[in-house]
Amino acid sequence: MRFGHALIGLVAACLAGLAGPAFAQSQTEEPPPSQCLAIASALPNVIYASAAASENPLMVPDAVTITFKGHSTYLIETPAGVTIATDFSGIYGANPPPRVITMNRAHSSHYTLSPDERIDVVLPGWNPDAPEPAEHHVVVDDVYIRNVTTDIRSWDTGGMIPDANSIFIFEVAGLCIGHLGHLHHKLSAEHLALIGRLDVVFAPVDGSMTLDLPSMIEVLKDLRASLVIPMHYFGRDSLNIFLAGMADEFDIKAASGATIEVSLRSLPQQPTVMVLAGG
Repeated sequence: MRFGHALIGLVAACLAGLAGPAFAQSQTEEPPPSQCLAIASALPNVIYASAAASENPLMVPDAVTITFKGHSTYLIETPAGVTIATDFSGIYGANPPPRVITMNRAHSSHYTLSPDERIDVVLPGWNPDAPEPAEHHVVVDDVYIRNVTTDIRSWDTGGMIPDANSIFIFEVAGLCIGHLGHLHHKLSAEHLALIGRLDVVFAPVDGSMTLDLPSMIEVLKDLRASLVIPMHYFGRDSLNIFLAGMADEFDIKAASGATIEVSLRSLPQQPTVMVLAGG
């Protein structure tokens, strides 16, 4: 725990003058209703439903653009032009500066202590003022951003640091897009209920620094997103093992480039793993 407490203190000191104004301007007083949350009377019997896709099939929102930038950083661009960089360290997706960044603190390649001052909204996936978990309910133009915290391994003690990773969920254009961050353990029924429906999910598939591959495959089959985009792998070996483990329930496809457009209308009918170029 010494590592966790020391890093939390360092982050708090470094972010105190940076993230505060963004939170004050963007954090909503009352969270807006979530179109992605499951409604259920008890766990684990959760039922997921997508009302947005069926209420009026002729009224389909514009597409969301997703571009792989590197490591665990994807640039999400909403129909209103909001740009969001995930697991932002400043190495990838920094030019031009995105309007919103999300971060996780397992390694320095997933966060920065000195984000560009031109970034409007800075969302750490951990709470610099621990022990309370980070909790974000942020609306930026046409996107609602929230998080569900998970634990991460402590590299010095071998134990777990509670609530030090966040699964960020972006609700935009009728879609529910989830980024698993640096996930280190399986998701409980409570996690799944808090996440709700996911149409698109970014999943780390290195199989070592994050969750082991059999467990990650189990998590993704539980989430049952329409589109799974693998990330955070360091060669074809772990990716191929992951794809083989998903192939019994998911179609496997490769994009021709690093950018795709996703909308409710374009979601695949069969759950699909989509490998973006450069991953």
